[in-house]
Amino acid sequence: MSAHSEFQKILYKAEVENSLSRGEICAVLETRNPVEIDNLFNTADRMRQRWVGDEVHVRGLIEISNHCRRDCLYCGLRKSNLKLERYRMTDDEIIETVRTAASLGARTIVIQSGEDPRLTSSRVAGLVGQIKDEVDVAITLSLGEYSPGDFIAMKRAGADRYLLKHETIDRGLYNRLHPDMDYENRICCLEWLKEAGFQVGAGIMVGLPGQTIESIADDILFMKFMELDMAGIGPFIPHPETPLCGAEAGTLEMTLKVIAITRIIIPCLLIPATTAIGTIEFGGRECALRCGANVIMPNATPQKYRKLYQIYPNRICADDSPENCLICVEGMIKSLGRNVATDFGHSYQFKKSMATIRDGKKAGVC
Repeated sequence: MSAHSEFQKILYKAEVENSLSRGEICAVLETRNPVEIDNLFNTADRMRQRWVGDEVHVRGLIEISNHCRRDCLYCGLRKSNLKLERYRMTDDEIIETVRTAASLGARTIVIQSGEDPRLTSSRVAGLVGQIKDEVDVAITLSLGEYSPGDFIAMKRAGADRYLLKHETIDRGLYNRLHPDMDYENRICCLEWLKEAGFQVGAGIMVGLPGQTIESIADDILFMKFMELDMAGIGPFIPHPETPLCGAEAGTLEMTLKVIAITRIIIPCLLIPATTAIGTIEFGGRECALRCGANVIMPNATPQKYRKLYQIYPNRICADDSPENCLICVEGMIKSLGRNVATDFGHSYQFKKSMATIRDGKKAGVC
């Protein structure tokens, strides 16, 4: 059997069974054959359409603070970056920004921050409750690690989803990149979030220094094992004020391959076309939407703060207004022949569980 035929066999198995071994995932990611890569992307796009449809969910991203207590080697928000001008949005600013994003059509608001010690669970819960009382939106939080009780408090206040990238399931690599963090605690946080009732997202950066194809395959298998609702997959982009400033960035092609095979073997995921993908190459977000992605997160952060949220440098859209960002992504979606979703964009698994509960109540099941 030719190498090309073997690749097609693996791809067919992935599409039919939604399952591959570690070695098979590596074989897919390692291909440089243009025909095979096109087949991979087309299969992923077909699986996306079959499982989650043509709608693209628009999430308004609000970056509420760039303070962080962590010192991750790749991140421009790291506490050791003394050249970064720090900011914190007030609750009033956050609420007003949510109102603006919702008025422009965002049905989900993503509230993101560094691990800011002032963002206590009680403050976050209060903010979530106020938003829910005033604006008809779903809320995704991406604020870092908390205790099980903290996560429960945020969920009870009305938060719907929580995004906490695991970054890498390779313990050695994780420890090298996160000198003041605990690998086990990171994984436990994902479990605690599920137990609290959140729709849960994890994810990785593609192209991290020291990352291997095998570790990426392990990441994909881990995300499948965790039965996640969301997966954030974007390229590593080195920041000049970090220890990894001289490292090579992740590539668009490899990032798209990871998105594509993830879609095929975990077909019901919410997968964003990230800003980082659009930053490393013009048109990157459109490419991601063509090979498995079904979410896009235009930046709704007030302009005066945008350039200060420097996880990585030279982000696209840093000079745009929230209005222009939302209008731009809607035009992008329509140009691809896709539809802008009008619902809250809950995950396939969440909708399925809610339907099961409703059916049970109709049947008189406790």
